Amino acid sequence: MPVRPLPALLTSALALSLTVLPLAGTASARPAPPSSCSARAIEAASPDGPDVRALCDALAGLPDKDATAALIRIGGNGSWHGAAGVRDMRTGAPALENARFRAGSTTKIVTSAIVLQLAAEGRISLDGTVQQYLPGLLTKDFAPITVRQLLNFTSGLQPGASLGEDVDDGYPHRFETLTPEDVVAASVAKGPDPDHAPGEFQRYGNIHYTVLGLLIEKVTGDSYAHQAAVRIFRPLGMRHTSFPAGPDPRIHGPHNRGYDWIDGKLVDVTEWNMSDRFAAGDLISTTADLERLLFALFRGQAVPEPQLAEMFTVPDIDGATMGAGLERFELNGREIWGKTGARPGYHTVIAATRDLSRTVVYSVNSTDAKGDGLAIAQRFAFPAFNR
Repeated sequence: MPVRPLPALLTSALALSLTVLPLAGTASARPAPPSSCSARAIEAASPDGPDVRALCDALAGLPDKDATAALIRIGGNGSWHGAAGVRDMRTGAPALENARFRAGSTTKIVTSAIVLQLAAEGRISLDGTVQQYLPGLLTKDFAPITVRQLLNFTSGLQPGASLGEDVDDGYPHRFETLTPEDVVAASVAKGPDPDHAPGEFQRYGNIHYTVLGLLIEKVTGDSYAHQAAVRIFRPLGMRHTSFPAGPDPRIHGPHNRGYDWIDGKLVDVTEWNMSDRFAAGDLISTTADLERLLFALFRGQAVPEPQLAEMFTVPDIDGATMGAGLERFELNGREIWGKTGARPGYHTVIAATRDLSRTVVYSVNSTDAKGDGLAIAQRFAFPAFNR
């Protein structure tokens, strides 16, 4: 991202002090005293734990041109968490550690878990097809597409409709509604992938999980959002996680506002109708709730074996890196499984080693959240796996 001039508001905000929170204690709407990044805390950090000094360096100086706030939560061996930046650029109020945020494509983990639960219950087969469960959705031009191929992004479906390919294009349409049916209809109208049959090529995209959301609703006779609540959020104690009510553009409850650079200006993009993202990216959550999801999932408490294995199984296809909702990475010799998510003003990561010896969840109020996510992850997530 090119370096852009800082508006006067942001420049003045740089003088605000760093706010970090201790591991112990309950989340509240008030920032806790700065202890996690004190010199004493850094010095006392376990050499077997996360790189606390690097994590504190990542938080230092917020807000800056790349982010207005950041919340980081590390678990496993050597737990730690902290927050920095501002809740609102207008007031300069410190960022809230328990803030709710748009979690973007980490929604796909929830969708995958629901589908795999339905498979465990015998209500669907992963080898069953879209044509079987959603008759009439696809035209006769499409070869059979299995549920497993939707889960691992090898369905061959082309991208669906969109209200803008980037934040600049989407901003004027942020209060408009695009239904999942409209999204899928636009994909179907493009026809099958002309170069690859289903199962031959992995191409990440929302369309696979939009169809899975419709499949969940058809099989259960219930809304996707309610199924997520009764199957995932309530059993796991994710009390601050939900989906917006239809086209509601607001984040209800305590939250840090999101901003993005548009035409050289830092613009508040917090209010945004995300209904077109549906089961692929409409989730609102907190770092503590996503950490609960991460631990429960990897421990087999959300999805039973053998279905859980699907999440950690990458298809034998050149260039493939994703299983059913999770992506495999290698960092400093460690195999890590996780998922990123990005919505205007909000960038999220949820990742862990398979044995849960190290986990990380973050929400960064990135000012280019739909841009280079790698740079954000390198700053705020990679230090968790430095040692």
